[in-house]
Amino acid sequence: MRLKLLVAAMALATPAAVLADHHLNPAMEAALAQDNRADDRARDQYRHPAETLAFFQVEPGMTVADFMPSGGWYTRVLVPYLGADGHYIGLNPDPALISDPGGKDYASKMVPRFAEQSPAWNLSGAKVDNMATGDLTDAHDGTVDRALIFREMHNMKRWGSAGAELDRIHDLLKDDGMLGIVQHRARADAPDAYVDGSKGYLRQQDVIDMVEQHGFELVEASEINANAKDPANWEGGVWSLPPSYSGAEDEATRTARAAIGESDRMTLLFRKRG
Repeated sequence: MRLKLLVAAMALATPAAVLADHHLNPAMEAALAQDNRADDRARDQYRHPAETLAFFQVEPGMTVADFMPSGGWYTRVLVPYLGADGHYIGLNPDPALISDPGGKDYASKMVPRFAEQSPAWNLSGAKVDNMATGDLTDAHDGTVDRALIFREMHNMKRWGSAGAELDRIHDLLKDDGMLGIVQHRARADAPDAYVDGSKGYLRQQDVIDMVEQHGFELVEASEINANAKDPANWEGGVWSLPPSYSGAEDEATRTARAAIGESDRMTLLFRKRG
């Protein structure tokens, strides 16, 4: 009941207020306090993991597919939070779906990289699986409570694989399953050439339309991960901001961008349609 009340209040609450209320959830507090997150915590102020996962209605004991877990930042939150009764799936893209040669090569390394790196993360809690969507079989259909895509929709778009991957995620989810997306947000009037995926930013309505075309309906949008300081029009794309600081060759430029923080982000929750 407390989690339901928290989610219902999120549209009106600031991230700081939500985080204070989220102390009611000991499982999340324990997950965020783990020693293996010592290097991750600096980004909590930008990624708001407690508020974001509460908005996505992720609860201990669930089966959760985390699409493109990469360096495992959210893996190290989700595995302990889901707990011993939960199941975490590091779900990587299928290189066979990717038309871009560079993207295909990058994606082909994701499953082995997760297998190589994850033992050093000292994970404890949920059962952990690591696979590509191309490894999914009919037996996986309808087995996942939540699928999550953190800041990867632009890659899916520029690689030409977004539609096919969304279809596979749709099949993977239970009938009442939901998809949570966090994505760098372009201005609503950003030109088409700026939102082709190469800059990292996408227009929010474009993302909503794309996802709804593949069997989902929007439940709610949140400003949990918004950053009004980000003009979202960087020539070098989202990587101009922390933590990459691309193009920030002098200390003054770096300091100015640090004051902005990380990118403005949309946070969207979708429900699977039959």
